[in-house]
Formats: sequence, C-alpha cells, structure tokens
Amino acid sequence: MARTALIYHPDVLLHDTGEGHPERRARLESIVQHLKDRSLWDEVLHLQPQPAPRRALLRAHSPVHLDRVADLAQVEYSVYVSQDTEFSPDTYRAALLAAGAPLTAIDALLAGHADHAFCCMRPPGHHAEVEQIMGFCFLNNVAVAAHYLRAECGCDKVAIIDWDVHHGNGTQHIFEEDGSVFFCSIHQSPLYPGTGAADERGLGAGHGQTLNVPVPAGSTDADYLRHFADTIIPAIDQFQPDFILLSAGFDAHRNDPLGQILLSAEGYGQLTELVLQLATRHCEGRLVSLLEGGYDLEGTAASVAAHLSALLAS
Repeated sequence: MARTALIYHPDVLLHDTGEGHPERRARLESIVQHLKDRSLWDEVLHLQPQPAPRRALLRAHSPVHLDRVADLAQVEYSVYVSQDTEFSPDTYRAALLAAGAPLTAIDALLAGHADHAFCCMRPPGHHAEVEQIMGFCFLNNVAVAAHYLRAECGCDKVAIIDWDVHHGNGTQHIFEEDGSVFFCSIHQSPLYPGTGAADERGLGAGHGQTLNVPVPAGSTDADYLRHFADTIIPAIDQFQPDFILLSAGFDAHRNDPLGQILLSAEGYGQLTELVLQLATRHCEGRLVSLLEGGYDLEGTAASVAAHLSALLAS
C-alpha cells in the first residue's frame, strides 16, 4: 500500500467566518470525524505544516498584498474584507498554515517519506489573485506551492489541475504568462467568479498553457470522466509535467449548496485515479492535492474519503 500523507493543523479551525458562512470550521471537523469513522485517519502519515515563509509568498503575491493581509491580523473581531470573505483575529495564522501545508507535503514527497499527499486545510486559496482577496481566499496556496517547486525544488514544469466547481481565477491570473506552469480548470459555467471561458488560453510566454473546461449545471460523473479522457489528460500528457498539484474542491458534489454539478463521492474517487495515472506516467507518482471548496458537510467528507482511499490504494 502506498504511503499517503495527510497535512493538517488544528489551528486552521480558529479562522472564524461567523454564523451561517459556508466556509466554516465545521467543514474540516466533519472531514476529520468521517476519516476517523472510516479508519482512514489511521492509515495515513500525519504531518503538521509550518506557516509559509514570506519569501515563498512573495513569488505569488505582491508585498502590498502580503502587508495588507498581515495588517488585518490586528483586528479584534471578525470583519468582512470583501463582499464574501471574512477575517478574524486568528485568520492570518490559519492562512499562513494553509499556504505552508503544500510546502510541507512537497518536502515529504521529495525526501521519499510519502508518495502523495492531501492538504486538509483552510482557508482555501484558488480565488486569491496577486493583489486581491476574494472568494473566501486570502493567499493562493496552490500558486505558492507551484512557485516553490520551480524556485527551490528543481522542477522545470508543474501542472495544476483544478476541479473545484468554481473557476480558479486567482491561479490562472498568477500563471497566465508563465510557460512553465500548465493550469487546467474544469468548472461550472456560468457561476462565480465569471471567468474561465474556453478561449482563455494564457498570455505571452504562457499562451497555450491555460486550459479551461467550462461545463453546464447538471453535469455528472460520466460527463467529468469524459472531459478528462478527451481533453484534460491528453493536454497534460503533451505538457509532460515534473510534478502535479491538484486544487481539490469538492463543491461539485451533487448536494453542495454553492453549485449545481452532480458529482458523487465515488466519482471523485474515479477522478483521483485518473490524476494518479497522470502522476505515475510523468512524475514518478508525485501528487499533492489541496482542499479548496466543498460546503455540504456530508458530501464533502465522503468525497475526501473517496479521494484519500484512491490515493491509499494506488
């Protein structure tokens, strides 16, 4: 059985989004309890992350943005910093830990301590742009990880797959002119944030290294598997990455309140198997996934369990 690392820190539960907010601590509490109930908790290698260092964050974000987020840490109570994103006194630490989690995972994989890893953290990150907080996201965790792979780990080409129900606008924005990072997003359209059209293919040196697969509401497991087989897998095979990162949002689950895609937990397991096959072909199996969205507690927990089960079985 393969060694699968789970990156988690209880301090991310302290990020307080207030009553009724979909991105709440109960998301992770339900995941952890479900994994324990299924005995998956005992099958993984548990690792705690360190906060991401500023030098790593500066590769994805401007100093102005990082200073703004750091300054918010002085708040004495929860405040909205965008229309949908709330910041509390403990949010800054949680965000730094969430951005540091994939770095811990990458180090574990490259040191041979694990074959792949899942970062079970919050707040999510894929909507955060170079200088923009939005969509529950403060720091773009997967972008920080991709830059770390390029700058400090000797990886020439990194692929990011994003299957969150919402388009990963922040990740696309950060890498749209970078030919060394291939970004692929499959997402419901139309839906927040309104980006991710199929003709958004990257700019300049990055032209052709962005692949958007917008799908309509009501899309099913079979539809997603077909899009992977027909479009996503061939594109990544052509790119031939050294490492694969997965923005693993589970809000395309059929019960999620923020989307209208009809994926099942079993479907997420099947998608995980396809991504693992790509990692095996191109990256010696190296795959790090990061929790993004997923707001139905039972559906998200079951989908994470299916994702981890597929990793463990590979």
